[in-house]
Amino acid sequence: MSALEGTRKEIRHVIKDGSAYWTEFKDGKIVFADGRTCDEKDVVHLPPCSPTKIICVHVNYISRYYEFNNTRVPPKTPTYFQKPLTALNAHKGELIRPAGYKYVNYEGELAVVFGKVTKNVTREEAWDCIAGFAPANDFGCHDFRDTDAGSMLRVKGMDGFCPIGPGLVSGVDIRNSTLRSYRNGKVVQEGAISEQIFDCGYLIADLARHMTFLPGDILLTGTPANSRPLDVGDTIDVEVTGVGRLSNKVVEAPAPRSSDGFPSSPDSEGVRRVALGNDERLPDKMKGR
Repeated sequence: MSALEGTRKEIRHVIKDGSAYWTEFKDGKIVFADGRTCDEKDVVHLPPCSPTKIICVHVNYISRYYEFNNTRVPPKTPTYFQKPLTALNAHKGELIRPAGYKYVNYEGELAVVFGKVTKNVTREEAWDCIAGFAPANDFGCHDFRDTDAGSMLRVKGMDGFCPIGPGLVSGVDIRNSTLRSYRNGKVVQEGAISEQIFDCGYLIADLARHMTFLPGDILLTGTPANSRPLDVGDTIDVEVTGVGRLSNKVVEAPAPRSSDGFPSSPDSEGVRRVALGNDERLPDKMKGR
């Protein structure tokens, strides 16, 4: 059965009193397999999957494409990058911004989690390979954009820069959902999943021509316009209607001990253009988000 079909089900991976459990989330309660229940506040959340890889699409909402390119003609094909597994983070996990770094941006996204071995499938078959969906945040430190040359390795690959959760949800037609990001409670991003240039089926079929996805692998499907930098102390939430709401807080850590390598915060025109956006290119209804 496709993850789009059936009764809504939400799986969460949590720690309770020092032990890890796979649980369900029903009627506002954490429900353990042995029948016990507890409140969300009584557990620590872990990522709701165990991936072997995290694949991300560069630009996949027309509002985001327009923000950078001043055209509503969509790209003909998607491009991708990869996050290391050490970027994985969870609901309520800390987002660490090292001292001296400047442009750490939120990017609210829909995450697709694979449920079975997936290789060489059609666009239609791809939907049956999905275990479920979750909100995610594709955090990026744009201080390193000039030196990463499109790879996103340091920009998007820092520890903790891929929170996902709180749960993994199936039985929801994600094509009818809307994604919203909230900075300190205020909506700062909004886009219907139907506004994606390339839907989940297309992305999976495209990638699975050449690579094998394994159960638990993650595909991040892009962010709408208005990704902007966060400050220390900010809370950033990502909500996908019908799926759930992920929350993380920005904290500061000491700067790295080594001074070798490309310096942080070069503040070049290219870095500012991506980190701060191009509001003058957005339609009036999108400004000020």
